[in-house]
Amino acid sequence: MTQHILLVEDEDSISQPLAFLLEREGYRVEIASDGAEAVSTFAARPSDLVLLDLMLPSLPGTEVCRAIRQTSQVPIIMLTAKDSEIDIVVGLELGADDYITKPYSTRELLARVRSALRRGVPAATEAPTSDGPDALVIDMLGVRLDAERHTVTVRGKEISMPLREFELLEMLMRHAGRVLTRGQLIDRVWGTNYYGDTKTLDVHVKRIRARIEEEPSKPKLISTVRGVGYRFG
Repeated sequence: MTQHILLVEDEDSISQPLAFLLEREGYRVEIASDGAEAVSTFAARPSDLVLLDLMLPSLPGTEVCRAIRQTSQVPIIMLTAKDSEIDIVVGLELGADDYITKPYSTRELLARVRSALRRGVPAATEAPTSDGPDALVIDMLGVRLDAERHTVTVRGKEISMPLREFELLEMLMRHAGRVLTRGQLIDRVWGTNYYGDTKTLDVHVKRIRARIEEEPSKPKLISTVRGVGYRFG
């Protein structure tokens, strides 16, 4: 089935060539030229992925991201001319899965799109149910992760978690007690073709901690191994 991409970009000189490129790759593309239109379009016709410009008329990209995240965990990739750390971090903390700073290469953009869409596909229901590294349910230290139902329960309360965060938490929990390097986590969650830096990973870990730790500023479940990576447990 053809995958649907919502492209939110107010400049025709960018949106039209980009839509053409994506359609040539086999995707169905719908363009929204401002923030308010993006929110209403997504509500009417949910997409498989959203490419979201940060600077938009009527409603900024950060608010579009916030609005979409209230109802959907669809992958969101921010397209931004801003490259300051604060702008990127704000977008990621609002729920974006990834970002690309303009100008970007078409190869990089397509790689990010393919990776996001690939990881947006639900896991097969025939996944193993036995204990071990491929178990469907992982339950430890008050956190219960169900890979088949895509649910996370923390100390008895089910919480909502976007796909990237879910996959990252699952990766850490399946290797509990082991230190996973930033490179290993990025390769497994974002894919080997990921072109970004480790800032995206660090922001996602911060967001997971905010959801599962009793005191996120003093994490006990996900610890940082300075200069190496992260460990669960």
